[in-house]
Amino acid sequence: MAKMNMLHAINSALDITMAEHPQACIFGEDVGFFGGVFRATSGLQEKYGQHRVFNTPLTEQGIMGFANGLAAFGAPALAEIQFADYIFPAFDQIVNESAKFRYRSGNEFNVGNLTIRTPYGGGIAGGLYHSQSPEAYFAHTPGLKIVVPRNPYQAKGLLRASIKDDNPVIFFEPKRLYRASTGEVPEEDYSIELGKAEVVSEGTDVTLLAWGAQMEIIEDAAKRASEQGISCEVIDLRSILPWDMETVAKSVTKTGRLIVSHEAPITNGFGAEIAATIQQQCFLHLESPILRVCGLDTPYPLALEKEYVPDALKVLAAIKQSVEF
Repeated sequence: MAKMNMLHAINSALDITMAEHPQACIFGEDVGFFGGVFRATSGLQEKYGQHRVFNTPLTEQGIMGFANGLAAFGAPALAEIQFADYIFPAFDQIVNESAKFRYRSGNEFNVGNLTIRTPYGGGIAGGLYHSQSPEAYFAHTPGLKIVVPRNPYQAKGLLRASIKDDNPVIFFEPKRLYRASTGEVPEEDYSIELGKAEVVSEGTDVTLLAWGAQMEIIEDAAKRASEQGISCEVIDLRSILPWDMETVAKSVTKTGRLIVSHEAPITNGFGAEIAATIQQQCFLHLESPILRVCGLDTPYPLALEKEYVPDALKVLAAIKQSVEF
Protein backbone atom coordinates (compact mmCIF):
# COMPACT_ATOMS: atom_id res chain seq x y z
CA MET A 1 0.00 0.00 0.00
CA ALA A 2 1.22 3.48 -0.84
CA LYS A 3 0.09 6.82 0.57
CA MET A 4 -1.64 8.67 -2.27
CA ASN A 5 -3.87 11.63 -2.77
CA MET A 6 -6.76 11.40 -5.23
CA LEU A 7 -4.71 12.78 -8.14
CA HIS A 8 -2.00 10.16 -7.61
CA ALA A 9 -4.62 7.41 -7.45
CA ILE A 10 -6.27 8.54 -10.69
CA ASN A 11 -2.88 8.82 -12.38
CA SER A 12 -2.04 5.28 -11.24
CA ALA A 13 -5.28 3.90 -12.71
CA LEU A 14 -4.59 5.64 -16.02
CA ASP A 15 -0.98 4.41 -16.03
CA ILE A 16 -2.11 0.79 -15.54
CA THR A 17 -4.63 1.15 -18.37
CA MET A 18 -2.09 2.63 -20.77
CA ALA A 19 0.36 -0.19 -20.07
CA GLU A 20 -2.37 -2.80 -20.40
CA HIS A 21 -3.82 -1.61 -23.74
CA PRO A 22 -1.37 -0.54 -26.51
CA GLN A 23 -4.24 1.26 -28.27
CA ALA A 24 -5.48 3.19 -25.21
CA CYS A 25 -5.32 6.98 -25.63
CA ILE A 26 -5.64 9.89 -23.20
CA PHE A 27 -6.73 13.18 -24.69
CA GLY A 28 -8.23 16.52 -23.68
CA GLU A 29 -7.26 20.11 -23.09
CA ASP A 30 -3.70 20.41 -21.69
CA VAL A 31 -3.45 16.73 -20.68
CA GLY A 32 -0.12 16.21 -22.46
CA PHE A 33 3.22 17.51 -21.22
CA PHE A 34 1.42 19.95 -18.89
CA GLY A 35 -0.34 17.01 -17.21
CA GLY A 36 -3.77 18.61 -17.11
CA VAL A 37 -4.90 21.68 -15.21
CA PHE A 38 -4.88 19.65 -11.97
CA ARG A 39 -1.90 17.44 -13.05
CA ALA A 40 -3.91 14.20 -13.09
CA THR A 41 -2.10 13.02 -16.24
CA SER A 42 1.40 14.14 -15.21
CA GLY A 43 4.22 12.05 -16.66
CA LEU A 44 2.01 9.95 -18.92
CA GLN A 45 2.91 11.64 -22.20
CA GLU A 46 6.61 11.23 -21.44
CA LYS A 47 6.02 7.54 -20.69
CA TYR A 48 3.67 6.62 -23.53
CA GLY A 49 4.40 9.19 -26.23
CA GLN A 50 2.62 12.07 -27.89
CA HIS A 51 0.65 9.74 -30.18
CA ARG A 52 -1.16 8.22 -27.16
CA VAL A 53 -1.37 11.13 -24.68
CA PHE A 54 -2.11 14.37 -26.48
CA ASN A 55 -3.73 17.78 -26.27
CA THR A 56 -6.89 18.58 -28.18
CA PRO A 57 -8.21 21.93 -29.43
CA LEU A 58 -10.49 23.83 -27.05
CA THR A 59 -13.65 22.12 -28.27
CA GLU A 60 -15.52 19.83 -25.92
CA GLN A 61 -17.89 18.70 -28.66
CA GLY A 62 -14.87 17.83 -30.78
CA ILE A 63 -13.25 15.92 -27.91
CA MET A 64 -16.34 13.78 -27.47
CA GLY A 65 -16.93 13.31 -31.20
CA PHE A 66 -13.36 12.03 -31.54
CA ALA A 67 -13.79 9.88 -28.42
CA ASN A 68 -16.90 8.23 -29.82
CA GLY A 69 -15.13 7.42 -33.06
CA LEU A 70 -12.04 6.03 -31.33
CA ALA A 71 -14.09 3.92 -28.92
CA ALA A 72 -16.26 2.62 -31.78
CA PHE A 73 -13.12 1.04 -33.26
CA GLY A 74 -12.41 -0.76 -29.99
CA ALA A 75 -9.63 1.39 -28.55
CA PRO A 76 -9.95 2.46 -24.88
CA ALA A 77 -10.78 6.17 -25.19
CA LEU A 78 -9.88 8.10 -22.02
CA ALA A 79 -11.30 11.56 -22.60
CA GLU A 80 -10.91 14.45 -20.17
CA ILE A 81 -13.26 17.42 -20.00
CA GLN A 82 -11.20 19.97 -18.09
CA PHE A 83 -14.11 21.14 -15.92
CA ALA A 84 -17.56 19.56 -15.65
CA ASP A 85 -19.01 23.04 -16.21
CA TYR A 86 -17.75 22.83 -19.80
CA ILE A 87 -19.22 19.43 -20.58
CA PHE A 88 -22.38 21.06 -21.93
CA PRO A 89 -21.03 21.84 -25.44
CA ALA A 90 -20.45 18.06 -25.66
CA PHE A 91 -23.95 17.23 -24.35
CA ASP A 92 -25.27 16.23 -27.78
CA GLN A 93 -22.36 13.88 -28.46
CA ILE A 94 -22.72 12.22 -25.06
CA VAL A 95 -26.52 11.82 -24.78
CA ASN A 96 -27.36 11.37 -28.48
CA GLU A 97 -24.30 9.45 -29.64
CA SER A 98 -22.34 7.81 -26.78
CA ALA A 99 -25.44 6.70 -24.89
CA LYS A 100 -27.31 5.42 -27.96
CA PHE A 101 -24.55 3.76 -30.00
CA ARG A 102 -25.27 0.24 -28.77
CA TYR A 103 -29.06 0.59 -28.82
CA ARG A 104 -29.42 2.03 -32.29
CA SER A 105 -27.31 -0.75 -33.84
CA GLY A 106 -29.00 -3.63 -32.05
CA ASN A 107 -25.66 -4.32 -30.33
CA GLU A 108 -23.82 -4.58 -33.64
CA PHE A 109 -21.45 -1.79 -32.57
CA ASN A 110 -20.87 0.26 -29.41
CA VAL A 111 -18.63 2.75 -27.64
CA GLY A 112 -18.22 0.68 -24.49
CA ASN A 113 -14.51 1.52 -24.34
CA LEU A 114 -15.27 5.17 -23.58
CA THR A 115 -14.51 6.77 -20.21
CA ILE A 116 -15.09 10.48 -19.68
CA ARG A 117 -13.20 11.98 -16.74
CA THR A 118 -14.17 15.41 -15.48
CA PRO A 119 -13.67 17.37 -12.21
CA TYR A 120 -16.89 18.65 -10.65
CA GLY A 121 -18.11 20.64 -7.65
CA GLY A 122 -16.99 23.60 -5.59
CA GLY A 123 -14.47 24.24 -2.88
CA ILE A 124 -11.75 25.94 -4.93
CA ALA A 125 -13.28 29.44 -5.20
CA GLY A 126 -13.96 28.79 -8.86
CA GLY A 127 -17.18 30.75 -9.13
CA LEU A 128 -20.15 29.94 -11.31
CA TYR A 129 -18.19 28.49 -14.28
CA HIS A 130 -15.86 26.15 -12.40
CA SER A 131 -17.97 24.76 -9.54
CA GLN A 132 -21.06 23.05 -10.91
CA SER A 133 -22.27 19.50 -10.23
CA PRO A 134 -24.11 18.37 -13.40
CA GLU A 135 -24.62 14.67 -12.63
CA ALA A 136 -28.43 14.88 -12.70
CA TYR A 137 -28.45 16.05 -16.34
CA PHE A 138 -26.85 12.78 -17.43
CA ALA A 139 -28.68 10.50 -14.97
CA HIS A 140 -31.77 11.01 -17.16
CA THR A 141 -30.00 9.25 -20.07
CA PRO A 142 -30.27 5.47 -20.55
CA GLY A 143 -27.07 3.98 -21.94
CA LEU A 144 -24.64 5.84 -19.69
CA LYS A 145 -23.07 4.98 -16.36
CA ILE A 146 -22.17 7.72 -13.86
CA VAL A 147 -19.61 7.23 -11.10
CA VAL A 148 -18.37 9.56 -8.33
CA PRO A 149 -15.53 8.57 -5.94
CA ARG A 150 -15.03 10.01 -2.46
CA ASN A 151 -11.37 9.23 -1.69
CA PRO A 152 -8.16 7.98 -3.38
CA TYR A 153 -8.85 4.27 -2.79
CA GLN A 154 -12.31 4.58 -4.28
CA ALA A 155 -11.02 6.74 -7.14
CA LYS A 156 -8.51 4.21 -8.41
CA GLY A 157 -10.74 1.15 -8.00
CA LEU A 158 -13.83 2.79 -9.47
CA LEU A 159 -11.90 4.35 -12.37
CA ARG A 160 -10.38 1.00 -13.30
CA ALA A 161 -13.84 -0.58 -13.15
CA SER A 162 -15.22 2.24 -15.30
CA ILE A 163 -12.52 1.74 -17.93
CA LYS A 164 -13.11 -2.03 -18.02
CA ASP A 165 -16.90 -1.68 -18.16
CA ASP A 166 -18.46 -2.31 -21.58
CA ASN A 167 -20.60 0.83 -21.40
CA PRO A 168 -19.66 4.51 -21.71
CA VAL A 169 -18.98 5.94 -18.25
CA ILE A 170 -18.85 9.53 -17.00
CA PHE A 171 -16.43 9.66 -14.08
CA PHE A 172 -17.02 12.79 -11.99
CA GLU A 173 -14.01 13.66 -9.82
CA PRO A 174 -14.53 15.93 -6.74
CA LYS A 175 -11.90 18.55 -7.41
CA ARG A 176 -11.99 19.88 -3.82
CA LEU A 177 -10.58 16.53 -2.69
CA TYR A 178 -7.90 16.13 -5.37
CA ARG A 179 -5.12 16.97 -2.92
CA ALA A 180 -7.09 17.26 0.32
CA SER A 181 -8.05 13.57 0.45
CA THR A 182 -5.18 11.16 1.09
CA GLY A 183 -5.01 7.53 2.11
CA GLU A 184 -3.49 4.12 1.53
CA VAL A 185 -3.97 2.81 -2.00
CA PRO A 186 -2.63 -0.46 -3.48
CA GLU A 187 -0.01 0.17 -6.14
CA GLU A 188 -1.20 -2.89 -8.04
CA ASP A 189 -4.37 -3.13 -10.10
CA TYR A 190 -7.79 -3.56 -8.46
CA SER A 191 -11.41 -2.69 -9.25
CA ILE A 192 -14.50 -1.74 -7.24
CA GLU A 193 -17.81 -2.98 -8.63
CA LEU A 194 -19.93 -0.29 -10.24
CA GLY A 195 -23.54 0.16 -9.19
CA LYS A 196 -22.92 -0.85 -5.58
CA ALA A 197 -23.23 1.58 -2.69
CA GLU A 198 -21.02 1.25 0.39
CA VAL A 199 -22.29 1.36 3.94
CA VAL A 200 -19.49 3.43 5.45
CA SER A 201 -20.79 3.19 9.02
CA GLU A 202 -23.83 1.46 10.49
CA GLY A 203 -26.50 3.13 12.60
CA THR A 204 -30.06 2.71 13.81
CA ASP A 205 -31.85 6.09 13.88
CA VAL A 206 -31.42 7.74 10.48
CA THR A 207 -29.82 6.97 7.11
CA LEU A 208 -27.50 9.60 5.61
CA LEU A 209 -26.80 9.26 1.88
CA ALA A 210 -24.39 11.21 -0.34
CA TRP A 211 -21.60 10.79 -2.89
CA GLY A 212 -18.26 12.35 -3.78
CA ALA A 213 -17.12 15.38 -1.78
CA GLN A 214 -20.38 15.51 0.14
CA MET A 215 -19.48 12.27 1.94
CA GLU A 216 -16.99 14.15 4.10
CA ILE A 217 -19.81 16.50 5.11
CA ILE A 218 -22.33 13.84 6.11
CA GLU A 219 -19.68 11.86 8.01
CA ASP A 220 -18.94 15.01 10.02
CA ALA A 221 -22.66 15.51 10.63
CA ALA A 222 -23.04 11.88 11.75
CA LYS A 223 -20.23 12.35 14.27
CA ARG A 224 -21.88 15.49 15.66
CA ALA A 225 -25.22 13.66 15.85
CA SER A 226 -23.68 10.74 17.74
CA GLU A 227 -22.51 13.18 20.42
CA GLN A 228 -26.19 14.00 20.91
CA GLY A 229 -27.25 10.37 21.11
CA ILE A 230 -28.42 9.99 17.50
CA SER A 231 -27.12 6.95 15.61
CA CYS A 232 -26.64 7.55 11.87
CA GLU A 233 -26.07 4.99 9.14
CA VAL A 234 -23.81 6.57 6.51
CA ILE A 235 -23.93 5.37 2.90
CA ASP A 236 -21.78 6.37 -0.07
CA LEU A 237 -23.84 5.89 -3.22
CA ARG A 238 -20.71 5.87 -5.45
CA SER A 239 -22.66 5.10 -8.65
CA ILE A 240 -25.39 7.52 -9.72
CA LEU A 241 -26.39 5.48 -12.77
CA PRO A 242 -27.16 2.73 -12.04
CA TRP A 243 -27.77 3.44 -8.35
CA ASP A 244 -28.00 0.83 -5.60
CA MET A 245 -31.64 1.07 -4.55
CA GLU A 246 -31.48 -2.23 -2.66
CA THR A 247 -28.75 -1.14 -0.23
CA VAL A 248 -30.44 2.20 0.44
CA ALA A 249 -33.90 0.63 0.88
CA LYS A 250 -32.52 -1.98 3.26
CA SER A 251 -30.98 0.76 5.39
CA VAL A 252 -34.12 2.92 5.40
CA THR A 253 -36.26 -0.09 6.30
CA LYS A 254 -34.07 -0.43 9.39
CA THR A 255 -33.77 3.24 10.40
CA GLY A 256 -37.13 4.55 9.16
CA ARG A 257 -35.54 7.83 8.07
CA LEU A 258 -33.52 9.13 5.12
CA ILE A 259 -31.57 12.33 4.46
CA VAL A 260 -29.96 12.81 1.04
CA SER A 261 -27.28 15.46 0.57
CA HIS A 262 -25.70 16.66 -2.65
CA GLU A 263 -23.91 19.78 -3.81
CA ALA A 264 -26.04 20.35 -6.91
CA PRO A 265 -29.18 22.54 -6.68
CA ILE A 266 -32.09 20.87 -4.90
CA THR A 267 -34.71 21.18 -7.66
CA ASN A 268 -34.52 18.12 -9.94
CA GLY A 269 -31.23 17.08 -8.36
CA PHE A 270 -30.59 13.34 -8.20
CA GLY A 271 -31.75 13.37 -4.59
CA ALA A 272 -35.29 13.86 -5.89
CA GLU A 273 -35.13 10.55 -7.78
CA ILE A 274 -33.80 8.79 -4.68
CA ALA A 275 -36.50 10.29 -2.47
CA ALA A 276 -39.30 9.31 -4.87
CA THR A 277 -38.04 5.75 -5.25
CA ILE A 278 -37.39 5.14 -1.56
CA GLN A 279 -40.78 6.47 -0.43
CA GLN A 280 -42.35 4.06 -2.91
CA GLN A 281 -40.25 1.12 -1.72
CA CYS A 282 -40.23 1.90 2.01
CA PHE A 283 -43.45 3.84 2.60
CA LEU A 284 -44.73 1.67 5.45
CA HIS A 285 -41.34 1.80 7.21
CA LEU A 286 -40.85 5.59 7.15
CA GLU A 287 -41.05 7.38 10.48
CA SER A 288 -40.64 10.88 8.99
CA PRO A 289 -40.52 12.59 5.58
CA ILE A 290 -37.42 12.06 3.46
CA LEU A 291 -35.30 15.22 3.58
CA ARG A 292 -32.84 16.70 1.09
CA VAL A 293 -29.92 18.95 2.08
CA CYS A 294 -28.57 20.35 -1.17
CA GLY A 295 -27.22 23.35 -3.01
CA LEU A 296 -29.47 26.32 -3.63
CA ASP A 297 -31.52 27.02 -6.75
CA THR A 298 -29.19 29.76 -7.92
CA PRO A 299 -26.01 29.98 -10.01
CA TYR A 300 -23.01 28.96 -7.95
CA PRO A 301 -21.95 32.13 -6.07
CA LEU A 302 -18.30 33.01 -5.66
CA ALA A 303 -18.61 35.38 -2.68
CA LEU A 304 -21.18 33.20 -0.87
CA GLU A 305 -19.71 29.78 -1.60
CA LYS A 306 -19.72 28.70 2.05
CA GLU A 307 -23.38 29.62 2.38
CA TYR A 308 -24.27 27.77 -0.82
CA VAL A 309 -22.65 24.40 -0.17
CA PRO A 310 -24.51 22.06 2.21
CA ASP A 311 -22.34 21.78 5.32
CA ALA A 312 -22.34 19.56 8.41
CA LEU A 313 -24.47 22.00 10.43
CA LYS A 314 -27.19 22.02 7.78
CA VAL A 315 -27.16 18.23 7.67
CA LEU A 316 -27.21 18.05 11.48
CA ALA A 317 -30.25 20.33 11.55
CA ALA A 318 -31.99 17.99 9.10
CA ILE A 319 -31.08 14.99 11.27
CA LYS A 320 -32.69 16.62 14.29
CA GLN A 321 -35.76 17.57 12.26
CA SER A 322 -36.09 14.00 11.07
CA VAL A 323 -35.75 12.25 14.42
CA GLU A 324 -37.98 14.80 16.20
CA PHE A 325 -40.78 14.62 13.63
